[in-house]
Amino acid sequence: MRLEHVFFSYGGKTILDGFTLELPDSGVTALSGPSGCGKTTLLRLLAGLLTPQRGRVEAPGPERTAILFQEDRLLPGFSAAAQLRAVLPRGAGFREALEAVGLAAEADTPVEALSGGMKRRVALARTLAYARDKSLLLLDEPFTGVDADNARRVMARLRALRIPILLSAHDAESLALADSVIRLSGPPLSVISDKI
Repeated sequence: MRLEHVFFSYGGKTILDGFTLELPDSGVTALSGPSGCGKTTLLRLLAGLLTPQRGRVEAPGPERTAILFQEDRLLPGFSAAAQLRAVLPRGAGFREALEAVGLAAEADTPVEALSGGMKRRVALARTLAYARDKSLLLLDEPFTGVDADNARRVMARLRALRIPILLSAHDAESLALADSVIRLSGPPLSVISDKI
């Protein structure tokens, strides 16, 4: 995966300007940087949800990528299980994904009745289930509101997919789960250091 001389701006604000970065094709890579530096934009460019205004992005493309957004984006009025069945062919594998995040007992619970951390784990379970046949997993602040034990358990299941995982994070616990960390600043986005 590679971004080469990428330029991208929103409404006159430059987020990336001639940005170049090569990313590992395996393992878990964490992007660390202050809020607003451009990490989310970088993930969306890699997912194919945004197109660079200049430069080139080499990544698997949207049809081969699973992404977890910063917002949980759960469907109101749906149970935890129904959130997963909505994205899975014939609903296959939803129970296993809920077990992986420690929420099997909450399968029939409407999401409105779940705590913030539990909602985040439902979103993670949905991403885990959806990512089974994908080539890239992008996670934007995946463990917000999730305790360290559950974060480690979920990360172990995500690693078992054996596809490259790129996550953005602020907290030391999430960064510690990664194989490598790329420290960023911005905007415009720039690499301070990488430990790959």
